[in-house]
Amino acid sequence: MKPLTSRQQEILEFIRQFLEQEGFPPTLAEITRAMGLKSPHGVREQLQALARKGAIELIPSASRGIRLLNKVAERDALPLIGKVAAGRPVMTEAHIEKYCRLGPELFQNKADYLLRVQGMSMRDAGILDGDLLVVRQTTEARNGQIVVARMQDEVTVKTLRVEEAMAYLEPANPDFPIIVVDLAKQDLAIEGVVVGVIRTRIG
Repeated sequence: MKPLTSRQQEILEFIRQFLEQEGFPPTLAEITRAMGLKSPHGVREQLQALARKGAIELIPSASRGIRLLNKVAERDALPLIGKVAAGRPVMTEAHIEKYCRLGPELFQNKADYLLRVQGMSMRDAGILDGDLLVVRQTTEARNGQIVVARMQDEVTVKTLRVEEAMAYLEPANPDFPIIVVDLAKQDLAIEGVVVGVIRTRIG
Protein backbone atom coordinates (compact mmCIF):
# COMPACT_ATOMS: atom_id res chain seq x y z
CA MET A 1 0.00 0.00 0.00
CA LYS A 2 1.25 3.49 -0.89
CA PRO A 3 2.18 5.86 1.99
CA LEU A 4 -0.70 7.81 3.52
CA THR A 5 -0.81 11.45 4.54
CA SER A 6 -1.48 12.23 8.21
CA ARG A 7 -5.10 13.20 7.40
CA GLN A 8 -5.66 10.00 5.44
CA GLN A 9 -4.19 7.95 8.30
CA GLU A 10 -6.52 9.76 10.72
CA ILE A 11 -9.58 9.00 8.60
CA LEU A 12 -8.51 5.38 8.11
CA GLU A 13 -8.06 4.91 11.86
CA PHE A 14 -11.51 6.38 12.52
CA ILE A 15 -13.05 3.96 10.01
CA ARG A 16 -11.27 1.03 11.71
CA GLN A 17 -12.46 2.05 15.18
CA PHE A 18 -16.01 2.69 13.96
CA LEU A 19 -16.12 -0.76 12.32
CA GLU A 20 -14.88 -2.47 15.47
CA GLN A 21 -17.41 -0.68 17.69
CA GLU A 22 -20.48 -0.67 15.44
CA GLY A 23 -19.93 -3.65 13.12
CA PHE A 24 -20.46 -1.54 9.99
CA PRO A 25 -18.58 1.34 8.34
CA PRO A 26 -19.35 5.04 8.96
CA THR A 27 -21.19 7.30 6.53
CA LEU A 28 -19.54 10.26 4.84
CA ALA A 29 -21.41 12.59 7.20
CA GLU A 30 -20.20 10.68 10.28
CA ILE A 31 -16.59 10.88 9.11
CA THR A 32 -17.00 14.60 8.38
CA ARG A 33 -18.30 15.27 11.91
CA ALA A 34 -15.57 13.15 13.50
CA MET A 35 -12.91 15.12 11.64
CA GLY A 36 -14.44 18.41 12.86
CA LEU A 37 -15.23 19.60 9.35
CA LYS A 38 -18.33 21.38 8.05
CA SER A 39 -18.28 20.14 4.45
CA PRO A 40 -18.01 16.50 3.28
CA HIS A 41 -16.22 17.50 0.07
CA GLY A 42 -12.72 17.21 1.52
CA VAL A 43 -13.50 13.88 3.20
CA ARG A 44 -14.86 12.50 -0.08
CA GLU A 45 -11.59 13.40 -1.80
CA GLN A 46 -9.56 11.76 0.98
CA LEU A 47 -11.68 8.59 0.72
CA GLN A 48 -11.09 8.48 -3.03
CA ALA A 49 -7.35 8.89 -2.38
CA LEU A 50 -7.45 6.05 0.16
CA ALA A 51 -9.16 3.89 -2.44
CA ARG A 52 -6.53 4.72 -5.05
CA LYS A 53 -3.79 3.81 -2.57
CA GLY A 54 -5.41 0.44 -1.86
CA ALA A 55 -6.38 1.08 1.77
CA ILE A 56 -10.13 0.90 1.21
CA GLU A 57 -12.69 -0.07 -1.42
CA LEU A 58 -15.61 2.26 -2.12
CA ILE A 59 -18.94 0.62 -3.01
CA PRO A 60 -21.05 2.77 -5.36
CA SER A 61 -24.60 3.80 -4.34
CA ALA A 62 -24.19 2.88 -0.66
CA SER A 63 -23.70 5.53 2.02
CA ARG A 64 -21.85 3.00 4.21
CA GLY A 65 -20.05 1.59 1.19
CA ILE A 66 -16.53 1.40 2.61
CA ARG A 67 -14.47 -1.78 2.93
CA LEU A 68 -11.06 -1.89 4.57
CA LEU A 69 -8.63 -3.85 2.41
CA ASN A 70 -5.80 -4.51 4.84
CA LYS A 71 -7.69 -6.94 7.07
CA VAL A 72 -9.25 -10.18 5.85
CA ALA A 73 -12.24 -9.95 8.20
CA GLU A 74 -13.10 -6.44 7.08
CA ARG A 75 -12.40 -7.04 3.42
CA ASP A 76 -14.89 -9.90 3.37
CA ALA A 77 -17.74 -8.04 5.04
CA LEU A 78 -20.71 -8.13 2.68
CA PRO A 79 -23.77 -5.88 2.92
CA LEU A 80 -26.96 -7.81 3.73
CA ILE A 81 -29.87 -6.56 1.62
CA GLY A 82 -33.31 -6.89 3.17
CA LYS A 83 -36.65 -5.89 1.69
CA VAL A 84 -36.11 -4.09 -1.61
CA ALA A 85 -38.25 -1.01 -2.20
CA ALA A 86 -39.93 -0.54 -5.56
CA GLY A 87 -38.09 1.66 -8.00
CA ARG A 88 -34.72 1.57 -6.25
CA PRO A 89 -31.62 -0.43 -7.24
CA VAL A 90 -30.83 -3.32 -4.90
CA MET A 91 -27.48 -1.90 -3.78
CA THR A 92 -28.64 1.24 -1.98
CA GLU A 93 -28.10 2.17 1.65
CA ALA A 94 -31.85 2.11 2.29
CA HIS A 95 -31.87 -1.64 1.72
CA ILE A 96 -28.79 -2.60 3.77
CA GLU A 97 -29.66 -4.27 7.10
CA LYS A 98 -26.09 -4.83 8.25
CA TYR A 99 -22.68 -6.11 7.14
CA CYS A 100 -21.74 -9.79 7.52
CA ARG A 101 -18.20 -11.13 7.62
CA LEU A 102 -17.69 -14.33 5.63
CA GLY A 103 -14.54 -16.28 4.92
CA PRO A 104 -13.38 -15.95 1.29
CA GLU A 105 -12.98 -19.73 1.06
CA LEU A 106 -16.75 -20.26 1.30
CA PHE A 107 -17.46 -19.31 -2.31
CA GLN A 108 -15.59 -19.96 -5.56
CA ASN A 109 -16.85 -16.78 -7.23
CA LYS A 110 -16.52 -13.16 -6.15
CA ALA A 111 -19.44 -12.00 -4.02
CA ASP A 112 -20.63 -8.41 -3.57
CA TYR A 113 -23.68 -8.67 -1.32
CA LEU A 114 -26.15 -10.94 0.45
CA LEU A 115 -29.86 -10.84 -0.38
CA ARG A 116 -32.52 -12.11 2.02
CA VAL A 117 -34.98 -14.39 0.20
CA GLN A 118 -38.69 -13.68 0.47
CA GLY A 119 -41.11 -16.39 -0.65
CA MET A 120 -40.80 -19.96 -1.95
CA SER A 121 -40.70 -19.49 -5.72
CA MET A 122 -37.20 -21.07 -5.92
CA ARG A 123 -37.91 -23.89 -3.45
CA ASP A 124 -36.92 -26.75 -5.77
CA ALA A 125 -33.56 -25.09 -6.41
CA GLY A 126 -32.86 -25.32 -2.68
CA ILE A 127 -33.61 -21.64 -2.04
CA LEU A 128 -36.12 -21.18 0.77
CA ASP A 129 -37.88 -18.26 2.41
CA GLY A 130 -35.45 -16.50 4.77
CA ASP A 131 -32.29 -17.90 3.15
CA LEU A 132 -29.43 -15.57 2.29
CA LEU A 133 -28.37 -15.52 -1.34
CA VAL A 134 -24.74 -14.71 -2.06
CA VAL A 135 -24.77 -12.43 -5.11
CA ARG A 136 -22.14 -11.18 -7.52
CA GLN A 137 -23.16 -7.75 -8.78
CA THR A 138 -23.33 -7.71 -12.60
CA THR A 139 -25.58 -6.54 -15.41
CA GLU A 140 -24.91 -9.60 -17.57
CA ALA A 141 -25.95 -13.23 -17.14
CA ARG A 142 -26.06 -16.47 -19.14
CA ASN A 143 -28.99 -18.76 -19.79
CA GLY A 144 -29.54 -21.11 -16.86
CA GLN A 145 -28.06 -18.82 -14.21
CA ILE A 146 -30.12 -17.80 -11.19
CA VAL A 147 -30.30 -14.03 -11.30
CA VAL A 148 -31.51 -11.05 -9.33
CA ALA A 149 -33.64 -9.27 -11.94
CA ARG A 150 -35.65 -6.08 -12.01
CA MET A 151 -38.75 -5.78 -14.16
CA GLN A 152 -40.39 -2.37 -13.88
CA ASP A 153 -40.49 -1.72 -10.12
CA GLU A 154 -40.24 -5.35 -8.93
CA VAL A 155 -37.10 -7.28 -8.03
CA THR A 156 -37.23 -11.05 -8.29
CA VAL A 157 -34.90 -14.07 -8.07
CA LYS A 158 -35.42 -16.56 -10.92
CA THR A 159 -33.56 -18.71 -13.45
CA LEU A 160 -32.89 -16.72 -16.62
CA ARG A 161 -33.60 -18.04 -20.10
CA VAL A 162 -33.38 -15.81 -23.18
CA GLU A 163 -34.58 -16.75 -26.68
CA GLU A 164 -34.12 -14.03 -29.30
CA ALA A 165 -36.21 -11.04 -28.14
CA MET A 166 -37.97 -12.92 -25.33
CA ALA A 167 -36.70 -13.46 -21.79
CA TYR A 168 -38.15 -15.97 -19.38
CA LEU A 169 -37.71 -15.75 -15.61
CA GLU A 170 -38.38 -19.27 -14.47
CA PRO A 171 -39.32 -20.24 -10.90
CA ALA A 172 -38.26 -23.52 -9.33
CA ASN A 173 -41.71 -24.22 -7.90
CA PRO A 174 -44.75 -25.30 -10.02
CA ASP A 175 -47.03 -23.13 -7.88
CA PHE A 176 -45.50 -20.01 -9.45
CA PRO A 177 -45.84 -18.88 -13.09
CA ILE A 178 -42.99 -18.17 -15.48
CA ILE A 179 -42.50 -14.44 -15.98
CA VAL A 180 -42.35 -13.68 -19.71
CA VAL A 181 -40.65 -10.46 -20.82
CA ASP A 182 -40.81 -9.10 -24.37
CA LEU A 183 -37.45 -7.32 -24.51
CA ALA A 184 -38.60 -5.19 -27.43
CA LYS A 185 -41.38 -3.68 -25.33
CA GLN A 186 -40.39 -4.17 -21.68
CA ASP A 187 -37.32 -3.32 -19.63
CA LEU A 188 -35.46 -6.10 -17.85
CA ALA A 189 -32.41 -5.25 -15.75
CA ILE A 190 -30.04 -7.87 -14.34
CA GLU A 191 -28.71 -6.70 -10.97
CA GLY A 192 -26.70 -9.76 -10.00
CA VAL A 193 -25.99 -13.48 -10.36
CA VAL A 194 -26.44 -15.88 -7.44
CA VAL A 195 -23.16 -17.63 -6.52
CA GLY A 196 -24.18 -19.27 -3.25
CA VAL A 197 -26.92 -19.88 -0.66
CA ILE A 198 -26.71 -19.66 3.13
CA ARG A 199 -29.45 -21.53 5.00
CA THR A 200 -30.64 -19.52 7.98
CA ARG A 201 -33.00 -22.04 9.53
CA ILE A 202 -32.93 -25.81 9.96
CA GLY A 203 -35.91 -28.12 9.45
